[in-house]
Amino acid sequence: MVRNTAREIAIHLSYELNFTDLPVEELLRQHLSEEHFAALAEEDDAYSETPGDKQRRYICRLVSGVAEHRSELDGYIEKYAVGWKFSRIPMVAAAIMRVAMYEILYMDDIPNSVAINEAIELAKKYESDEVVRFMNGILGTFVREEAVH
Repeated sequence: MVRNTAREIAIHLSYELNFTDLPVEELLRQHLSEEHFAALAEEDDAYSETPGDKQRRYICRLVSGVAEHRSELDGYIEKYAVGWKFSRIPMVAAAIMRVAMYEILYMDDIPNSVAINEAIELAKKYESDEVVRFMNGILGTFVREEAVH
């Protein structure tokens, strides 16, 4: 499994956090199981291969980090979402931006440009062009204003 697929799975799980009361560790345990991947493999190519140890650690770090820093990340989205109320932002778009912002703020091994590019490419798969442009603007401004590396 390549990193961009692991990132997409992390976004799916970050989105799932909106709908569950499970502790993040339990959500990860359930959703990263071989059985879960086998059940979803026919529906989504991202689940055609179970993550290896490196990808599993990456997914867990992202999802746990997004869960832990959610209010901070949402604050940045709201701050830079000029002309949009947070409630108007699609939930998938918010999950994608949370993951990218977490990578930018807390994962020094991922260049800011890679975090943004991957977020935008994934957004193109799930969102309209208008939302993709909006997300690109938020993430670009966020990096210019907030990123220190």
